[in-house]
Amino acid sequence: MEEELAMLRQLIGQLQELLHNGSPPLPSSSSSSSPSSSPSFLVLHNPQYQNGWCLPCIEETSADDCCDIVMAAGKRPGIFKMLETVKPPVKRTRKERNQGKSCTEGDDISGNMDQEIWQEFPQDLFEAVVSRLPIATFFQFRAVCRKWNALIESDSFSRCFTELPQTIPWFYTITHENVNSGQVYDPSLKKWHHPIIPALPKKSIVLPMASAGGLVCFLDIGHRNFYVSNPLTKSFRELPARSFKVWSRVAVGMTLNGNSTSHGYKVLWVGCEGEYEVYDSLSNVWTKRGTIPSNIKLPVLLNFKSQPVAIHSTLYFMLTDPEGILSYDMVSGKWKRFIIPGPPDLSDHTLAACGERLMLVGLLTKNAATCVCIWELQKMTLLWKEVDRMPNIWCLEFYGKHIRMNCLGNKGCLILLSLRSRQMNRLITYNAVTREWAKVPGCTVPRGRKRLWIACGTAFHPSPTARA
Repeated sequence: MEEELAMLRQLIGQLQELLHNGSPPLPSSSSSSSPSSSPSFLVLHNPQYQNGWCLPCIEETSADDCCDIVMAAGKRPGIFKMLETVKPPVKRTRKERNQGKSCTEGDDISGNMDQEIWQEFPQDLFEAVVSRLPIATFFQFRAVCRKWNALIESDSFSRCFTELPQTIPWFYTITHENVNSGQVYDPSLKKWHHPIIPALPKKSIVLPMASAGGLVCFLDIGHRNFYVSNPLTKSFRELPARSFKVWSRVAVGMTLNGNSTSHGYKVLWVGCEGEYEVYDSLSNVWTKRGTIPSNIKLPVLLNFKSQPVAIHSTLYFMLTDPEGILSYDMVSGKWKRFIIPGPPDLSDHTLAACGERLMLVGLLTKNAATCVCIWELQKMTLLWKEVDRMPNIWCLEFYGKHIRMNCLGNKGCLILLSLRSRQMNRLITYNAVTREWAKVPGCTVPRGRKRLWIACGTAFHPSPTARA
């Protein structure tokens, strides 16, 4: 019996040496018991493999007791279970662990959020989050349910959207192939949209002339009727007939009365003979019938290729003879004229605005070389100063070609230009803040490959809450 006991002690010593690999043994746990109780056990651990053994403490037990433990194995299988090695856990990849964790936690979280959180989500916080979505994403978001679709009619959501900084402008254009439908370019996504405004007349050509606060002002080609619409929401208004007819070309400008269309807006038209009228959306009438003051020489030779630009409540028009700028303050009703000579060798020029700065965009041609240049008006000297020009590698493409330039809109320091010749038709944008030039992808037929030629257009700040 003593030999078996010695062999058992030797086996336990080898196990301890194997487990700890030279490290100090962990403290043993033993429970005191009465002499008649079962012997205490020694718990051994392997830190590397997290294995554990529960062995009888031989020093505190007699040989007979040890033999009784071994011989009773068949009758007391729990003893051998304590002697068995605890198997190390199976190592799983991080992806498997995360999947298991998300599966167990996701059910509880989703259930709690549906019942406890989302039902109590504050409406003002919800509108603040939604108002910051990209415009294209917002209109996809509206399709979820009727409640979300009705957000554009909410006054609180409209106020929340108005308080945000204005987004990157979009450009509403029409093409030579289809003058009765619009093509809208989104510079942020570099994508063309094809909205339809059902209320616009189908039998006449309607041209986009100006914009303010997300609304676009249209005028039919016969200069008879004005329309105002939000191209995104289809909000529409036909303006009342003017007090007298003008059959010649007119320049059209548009401004807001406040910081949103809820405060109303004004539309101005002016003809070459000095006649003009102003429409106020709040009163829904044309007013201020009259002519330009006598200190401004008539006829007023306006540059109709240059769209009027608005800085706050003032509209600026380009003059051709004499060269300069004509301005009208929508609040005070005062006209002003500034004689400003244009840069030499300039053609196809147009006014632009960036913040409170007046800018000039035009083609500079010398011999056979043509390039697009940018000038800024110096307020102290009332002279144009060149501040930027198109990259030389782009200008080389125009060498020897007869290029025509047309401005398709200018808002928020972003300008869309059309450059055409017999061999090419190119659209480019210029950012007056970052001084970046970018090529615009061609506009094609919806679900087709045929490329469309842009005829004219205007820039507008997309707004889901602007109402005509």
